[in-house]
Amino acid sequence: MCGIAGFAGDGDVAILKRMSDAITHRGPDAEGVWVDGAARVFLGHRRLSIVDIRGGEQPMWTSDKMLGVVFNGEIYNHLDVRAELIALGYQFQTDHSDTEVLLHGYRAWGPAFVDRLNGMWAFVILDRARRRLFCSRDRFGKKPFYYLLRNGTFAFASELSALRRHPLMSERLSTRSLKKYFAYGYIPAPATILESVFRLPAGHSLSFNLDTRGLRVVKYWDFVIEPFDAIPANPEAEWGEHLIELISAAVKRRLMSDVPLGFFLSGGIDSSSVAALATRHMDRGRMKTFSIGFEEATFDESRYADQMASSLGTQHHSDVLSLEKARGLLPEIVRRLDEPMGDSSLLPTYLLCKHTRSLVTVALGGDGADELFAGYDPFRALRAAEVYRKLMPRPVHEAVRLVMSRLPVSHVNMSLDFRIKRTLRGLSYDRRLWCPVWMGPLDPAELAELFSEPVDIDDVYSEAIEQWDACRQDSMVDKVLQFYTKLYLQDDILTKVDRASMMHSLEVRAPYLDIELVDFVRRIPHQYKLRNGETKYILKKALENVLPHKILYRPKKGFGVPIGPWFRRGVLDLPAEGRWGALNPAFVERKRTDHKAGRADDRAFLWNAWLLREWQAGRIPEARGINEACGVP
Repeated sequence: MCGIAGFAGDGDVAILKRMSDAITHRGPDAEGVWVDGAARVFLGHRRLSIVDIRGGEQPMWTSDKMLGVVFNGEIYNHLDVRAELIALGYQFQTDHSDTEVLLHGYRAWGPAFVDRLNGMWAFVILDRARRRLFCSRDRFGKKPFYYLLRNGTFAFASELSALRRHPLMSERLSTRSLKKYFAYGYIPAPATILESVFRLPAGHSLSFNLDTRGLRVVKYWDFVIEPFDAIPANPEAEWGEHLIELISAAVKRRLMSDVPLGFFLSGGIDSSSVAALATRHMDRGRMKTFSIGFEEATFDESRYADQMASSLGTQHHSDVLSLEKARGLLPEIVRRLDEPMGDSSLLPTYLLCKHTRSLVTVALGGDGADELFAGYDPFRALRAAEVYRKLMPRPVHEAVRLVMSRLPVSHVNMSLDFRIKRTLRGLSYDRRLWCPVWMGPLDPAELAELFSEPVDIDDVYSEAIEQWDACRQDSMVDKVLQFYTKLYLQDDILTKVDRASMMHSLEVRAPYLDIELVDFVRRIPHQYKLRNGETKYILKKALENVLPHKILYRPKKGFGVPIGPWFRRGVLDLPAEGRWGALNPAFVERKRTDHKAGRADDRAFLWNAWLLREWQAGRIPEARGINEACGVP
């Protein structure tokens, strides 16, 4: 796991060094720099040494110096690909570096070689013969890739913080992205918070021609739901057995490491299954597991993590996110966050990664299972929501929503009033918007108030609408699966985990996103993912001989954070009648006062607004455009 940065065009080695230094936390073990003065290509790399510690230095070159690469990630099937390449006559210089596989794979099969990779990656290959840079990002976007093209100069980096060190970088805020931020709680790729910078979407590659200065982005993979035509006589048994084989193989692949390795363990199904299946491949007594608890009882799951660790016999290490600890961590997190994101679980994830990194360098987690197996609460609401939508006339619906808005506010984790109000809010809009409106900080009407202008719904929610329409299945469950897997997973969950882990130089791996496993799961019909209101049905059935029943079938909580009561009590707060630039200060103040008075639950908006403002206040001096837009002097 590493950090990459570089550019082709205007600049010098001093600029490259500043870009590389900005992401030292992503790779504290070594630094590599390469400059081609004639071609005006500058490549920088920060290394977190995980595999082939002695032989994996970067930038790495083929023996003829015609291909070079800077790479962030891990290729879990690199030994298999290496064997294929050796059979074709390719000679390797390293002992077991997965980086070298990228060079020879590109030479052997061209850009299509990424189809053979099973792993997570963001890399740039300099092809000196073809005079181009070939860049790629993994299928789900586990590893970040930011880029800009301005005045013929192409620059790239693992984080915005590195791109900011290039003088051609413009700090102008994207108002369109800001609207998306308050609509989704994150900014979907390819957009970023800045007008001049883009993210390479997951499953895409990019080529930059060094002569024409032209840039071309191509999708090489997509998540497509294609249910099996034939259902076996006993799908729970047959598919369940195969699922266990695939998950176990995925876990085994991700145990490759030349440094200490551990496991996140929340006590939920996903992380517990990863740890349990790992015991098939390593000594459980040597396994280290890590969890985070909360002082607030309704948010705390630590007892389940303790029970699971005891059942597995691992060396378990836990920590508690107290109010005092949260106060101390927040300024540090915001200061180091390269782009605002509104998922408040960033806070406990940051603490979990910090806690884990004290003993290991690599951790396995359960990310991806909820998205692939319909594990979120909104899936349960779909059938009732569809019936309600058909039977309830719009005027009556608005009256019901008004009455329900007066329910007493509760700040316990996933309270009934919170779920009812969120569900009704989404049902006020077209079905294609249900998921983002259910989950986002604001609905379209509130967005219009916040920005004091009409909101183009088709534009603000373009990504959600695109995924809804792209799903080839008619089922609501499949369309919602598409939303979670293509948008929420990439731009919220995986972004959060990458930033929180790399702030501590910790590599996190996600077995559930193994491509062989995903290719099977995407073909399981939705009726076996959500069945009679039971989420993750087929996965739970498959794991019945792996996990205790009380772990498998306990209510899901998620990694929630008590930000509602924090804002209610003033632990976190927005400035009363503060300056908010392009945002409507009266709207912000109304949200603030209603929440503090207990008249409404506006925790999501308040957190997003607070994080954005704090993030802006801590930006580098050049960020005037953004600061002014958010009312920061």
